[in-house]
Amino acid sequence: MTDAIRPLIAGNWKMNGLKAQAAEFDAMLDRAAEVTGKADLLVCPPATLIAAFADKARGKKVAVGAQDCHPKASGAHTGDIAAEMLVDAGASAVIVGHSERRADHCEDDALVRQKTEAAWRAGATAIVCIGETQAQRDAGQTLEILGGQLAGSLPESSTAANLVVAYEPVWAIGTGLTPTTRDVEQIHGFIREFLTSRFKADGASMRILYGGSVKPSNAAELMAVKNVNGALVGGASLKAADFLAIAKGCP
Repeated sequence: MTDAIRPLIAGNWKMNGLKAQAAEFDAMLDRAAEVTGKADLLVCPPATLIAAFADKARGKKVAVGAQDCHPKASGAHTGDIAAEMLVDAGASAVIVGHSERRADHCEDDALVRQKTEAAWRAGATAIVCIGETQAQRDAGQTLEILGGQLAGSLPESSTAANLVVAYEPVWAIGTGLTPTTRDVEQIHGFIREFLTSRFKADGASMRILYGGSVKPSNAAELMAVKNVNGALVGGASLKAADFLAIAKGCP
């Protein structure tokens, strides 16, 4: 991990969480002081819980984010949610371009770029996800795919203050599989080189998160890798004990 960059541990609850599960978030708030010396904490629940969680988190050491947004601020888009609405509900960050959105909703890099700009327009940080499939990995296309996603998804006005990049190998999400630390170092190094080349000093200080089956048992090893500046956590973020244990793994 780059010492000058404060780590971020972000939890993506995906399509999980009812009001009855709010006790886990309460536990995160209660115990956040245990890890805030090591990392910033962000929880991205389903949209139905953002306002309630943001109210609970006011004045606490856990931020609340969203999992997606529509590129436009308003209009005839039934079922969609604008970034402005998410920020109005209390979100300070928006995940865009997650592989499940890219695959299940056919989102391409151009749309991810538009959503990134929408998050900024509303005053939120964009967490832009990139990652390769198993077939692409097996074909030796990982860096080619990631480079294309970075080039197509990141607007020219990206800065260390408004953008976080999350690398999530699609084949590792929810499978229990993770790349070797050597692989992670190579890929995060490639991402850092891309960001630095394109965004200069801002690129050198942007957070690059690792995601894909991050859990307490492998967090410390992953967080120690150069250019890993935190984690985007899926299933393990649903439990306060696991989420905070992952944060404790930051150097």
